[in-house]
Amino acid sequence: MTQTRQSSTAAHEFAALVDRNVTEDGVHPTAIPRISLIRSSHPTEPLHAVHQPAVCFVAQGRKQVIVGDAIHVYDAAKYLVVSVEVPIVGQILEAKPSRPYLCLRLDLDPVAIGALMLDAGVTPARDSAPVSALSLSPLSAELLDAVVRLTRLLTAPREIPIMAPLIEREILFRLLLGDQISHLRQIALAESRMQQVNRAIAWIKENFREPFSVDAVAGEARMSPSAFHQHFKAVTSMSPLQYQKQLRLQEARRLILTQTFDAAASGHAVGYDSPSQFSREYKRLFGAPPARDAAKLRNSPRWMQML
Repeated sequence: MTQTRQSSTAAHEFAALVDRNVTEDGVHPTAIPRISLIRSSHPTEPLHAVHQPAVCFVAQGRKQVIVGDAIHVYDAAKYLVVSVEVPIVGQILEAKPSRPYLCLRLDLDPVAIGALMLDAGVTPARDSAPVSALSLSPLSAELLDAVVRLTRLLTAPREIPIMAPLIEREILFRLLLGDQISHLRQIALAESRMQQVNRAIAWIKENFREPFSVDAVAGEARMSPSAFHQHFKAVTSMSPLQYQKQLRLQEARRLILTQTFDAAASGHAVGYDSPSQFSREYKRLFGAPPARDAAKLRNSPRWMQML
C-alpha cells in the first residue's frame, strides 16, 4: 500500500472514529484529558470566542478562523495551532447532516511541552521574534497516524491512563519536528516574548472591566511600551485596547444569553458607562444590536451549542 493510500485510509478512520464518539452537535469533552471533540451538522454563522492554546485537527469539513485582520481557513489537510488565549471569530464553512464537520482539539500544556523540549534537546531561542498566535501547517502522515491512535483510545477506556500520555507526547514531538517549533518553543519558555505577551493577556483578562493604559500593561509584561505594543500586535493581530474591547463585548454577550441581563445592565457590568456606545460597538462586532442578536441565537440552538 502506498503512503498516499495509507494516509487516505487513516483520514477515513479518523473521521469515522470522531463521528462514532459524538452524535450531537457541539463541543464535547472526552475521557482523555485535554481532548475535546467538535461536531456540527450545518455551516454556522460567525461565532465569537476566546480560543485557548490548543492544536485542532479537522477530521471532516472546513472551518475559517479570523483573528484581527488575519484569516485562516483549514480542513483535514491542515491543522491549526493556537499558542496564546486570543479572541477569534470562528465559522464552520463546510458541513451537512450526511457529512458533518468533525474536529479533535488538544489543549496544549506548557509544562509537557517544556519537558519534551528538554528531553529532545531543543535549544530555547530566547531572543527570537514573537510569532502569530494562530498558525496553520500541513498534516503529515506520521502526525495523522498518532492522532488516529489517540482517538482510538476513546473505545478502549482501560488503556487511556497509560497510552494517552504517551501518544500525546508523540503528537507534541511531531509538532516540534515540523514548522510549529517556534510556537511550541515560545509556549514553553517562561521568559519568551510570547510568554511576556501572555502575562499581559492574563492581566487584561483579569482587569478588562476597568480602563487601563498601555504603559501599565507593558509594565506587567516587563517590556517597554513601544516593544510591548509591537509584540502584542504581532502575536494577537490586534492592539491591547482592541483585545480589551473584544473581551468586554464577548462577556456582555454571555451575560445577555445566560444571565438574562438586558443590554444596559450587561454593558455596565463589563465597564461601559455609555449605553449608546455599548450598543454601537456591540452591533459593529456581532452584526446586530444586543436584543436582536440574542433573539437570533436563542432561536438557533445549533449556534448556541458552538459558542
